[in-house]
Formats: sequence, C-alpha cells, structure tokens
Amino acid sequence: MSKTKLMMVCLVAAMGGLLFGYDWVVIGGAKPFYEPYFGLNDPAKAWESGFAMGSAVLGCIGGAIGLGWLPDRFGRKPSLIFSAICFTVSALWTAFATGYWSFIAARILGGVGIGLASNVSPVYIAEVSPPEMRGRLVSLNQMTIVLGIIFAQLANYLVFRTVTSDISWRVMFGAETVPAALFLVLAFFIPESPRWGSERQQAYDSKEGQQAYDNKAGILAVVRLLFERRTMSVLALGVFLAAFQQWCGINVVFNYAEEIFKAAGYDVSGVMFNQVITGVVNCAFTVAAMCLVDRWGRRPLMLLGAGGLAVLYTILGCCYHFEVKGVAVLIVVMAAIACYAMTLAPITWVVLSEIFPDRVRGTAMSVAVAALWISCFGLTLTFKPINEALKAAGTFWLYAAICVVGFVVTVFFLKETKGRELN
Repeated sequence: MSKTKLMMVCLVAAMGGLLFGYDWVVIGGAKPFYEPYFGLNDPAKAWESGFAMGSAVLGCIGGAIGLGWLPDRFGRKPSLIFSAICFTVSALWTAFATGYWSFIAARILGGVGIGLASNVSPVYIAEVSPPEMRGRLVSLNQMTIVLGIIFAQLANYLVFRTVTSDISWRVMFGAETVPAALFLVLAFFIPESPRWGSERQQAYDSKEGQQAYDNKAGILAVVRLLFERRTMSVLALGVFLAAFQQWCGINVVFNYAEEIFKAAGYDVSGVMFNQVITGVVNCAFTVAAMCLVDRWGRRPLMLLGAGGLAVLYTILGCCYHFEVKGVAVLIVVMAAIACYAMTLAPITWVVLSEIFPDRVRGTAMSVAVAALWISCFGLTLTFKPINEALKAAGTFWLYAAICVVGFVVTVFFLKETKGRELN
C-alpha cells in the first residue's frame, strides 16, 4: 500500500476518534437548552440532569465490554462500520428525541459507538501501519479526538449565535450526523486489516482456532485465549495503563481551569478565550507527540508524562496551599495540559495497540478500554468527595502521588515497542 493510500485509510479509521471527541463535548454546549425542554433545570431534578450528562459513559463501558469480542471474531472493518452506524443513529435520534428516556437511550447508543471506536480504531491503524510509522499514525486517533472536541465547541458556538434556543440543542446534536454518515460511507471502502485476516486463517487451521471461531461458545473460547497465563501479565499492564491515563489527574486540571482563569483576573470573555487557547495548546502538543513518538519511543514519552505531571501537580498543590494566584498558576496549568497532550493522552493508545498478541488483540484492547471508561466513571464519581475531603492542594498532591506510581510501573514493566513488529 502506498503512503498516500495508507494515510487515507488511517484517516478514515481515525474518524471514530473525531466522533468520539465531538459526541463527548457537544452535550456541554447543548445542556442549557435541552434541560428546560425536559424540565431538568429544577433543582429537584439534579439526579436526572446528572444522568443525562453521564449516560454516554454507560454506553462506552457497554460498547467496550459487551461488544469487545466483535473485532476478533468478525474483523476490524465490520466493527468500524457498526460503530459508525451507532454514531449516525444516535445523532439523529438525539436530535429528534421528544422524551427524557428516549434522549437517554440515544445518548447511551452514542456511548456504545464511542466505546467500540476507541477500541477498534487504534488497533486497526496499528495493524495496517509499518513499524517505522506506526506510532505517529496511531497518534492520529488522539489528534482526531482533539479535533472533534474543537469542532464540537465551534459548532456549539455557531449554533448558539445563529439558531433560536428552542431548537438549538437539536441542531447541535444533529450536526454530528454529517461526519458520522461520512464515516459510515467511507468505512465500506477501506480494506480489512491483513493481520487480522492472516491470524484468523492460522487460527482456523488449528484445532484450537476452529473451536474459537466455529463453536457456539466461540466468544468464551476467545476469552480463554485472552486469559492464558502467557497473556495475563501484558493484559494486566494494559489495564493499568488505560486506568492510569484517566487517574493521572488531568481532569482535575480541567475542573479547576475556569477557577484559575478567573483568579488570574480574566472576565467571562477572557475565560472563554483562554478555553480556546487551551484547545490550541492541546492540539499543538498532540502534533508534537506525533512527531516524537517514532523518534524518542513510547517508553520515554510515557515516563516524561508521568514524571512531568507529578512535578507539576506538586507545584499546583503548593500554589493552592500557600494561596498563590495569578499568571504563575495559569502557566503551570497550561504546562500540565501540554505535558498530558504530548505524552499520556496519545501514547497510551499507541502502547495499547502494540503490546497485545495478534490472536487476542481486539478482545484484549476491549478489556483495557473498558478499564479506561470504568476509571473515567469512577473519577467523575469520586472527584467531589475527594476535593471536599482534601481541598484543592491535597487533591493535586494525591494525583501527583498516583503519577509517581504510574512512573514506577512504567519503569519496571513497560518495554519499548518502537520499531518492533506486532506479535
């Protein structure tokens, strides 16, 4: 396959990441408009409001766990097509929802698309890429997630400025139909992963493989292969790294970003502008990661991310403890976002797509992705209690300690995969 065709194929696969980013963020801009429609702006409906915001996470977990066997059993391409169908139907369904539970069901379906795409897209790109380009091509998935976030923010802003508030939330959700439908059409034209096809044939030629692919208990057979002793250690490492990407604490930075901007003296307009700058920083350093991952390697960047965030969180904790405010804190926050964007955000996906054996890569990836989404849900659930108990300084110090643990695990257990053939 020529480099041009390879890049186009990888970009199509990475559209799952674009829709992931868009779907994840669009609800924030739509929230002030769909809540009055469904009567969720009543303080007594706080639980229903929170469930509407977080329901997609349930779909993410379900898509990763419940459909995680699809890529190994039926192939990467059909799984990408199915995720595109989920995104397209969810976008239309959400836009035309007339009842609360219909809205929730549509959001959960979109979450299923996210959970499946976040599993399959990096695996597919890794399997079609040559070793010397694999890191930056898999990083495309993270880049498209960032671009999806930016597109959602722009769409929300444009719709807010041009569409009546009565239907603006429907337009915000419905706008996702365009990239989702494009993804669905283009996914039919990309080739199946040749590595999946050859591995399936080799497995089918063996007695064990015939059992895995032919029996009614085929899913259980694939799971048995996954939990063999020789794959358990790498699976445990993958689950840890996926969970660590969430528990490294970057969401704490984003939760405090608006407060920090205001403390630095910015008005509402300035806060909104700084949020745009945050998106630009996120995007720029994701590009930096794409340039460095195949030069420096995966392990050094993972260590830089864990170690760098540990230092930056320690400094932020000290700033809050000693009541330091202003531009200095703003600089540290931007540095933390840049550090995460250049290291743990994209490189974790690269590592996860490379460390698992061919015969169980799709299923193993689904377990790791499920761990990521469960960790995301747990982080969201525990943030307020932790913050109330430890206050801002203690919260940052806690996540600094978690980053130290991540650094130690990476030092002792993560082997470099740069330039290596997938096994």
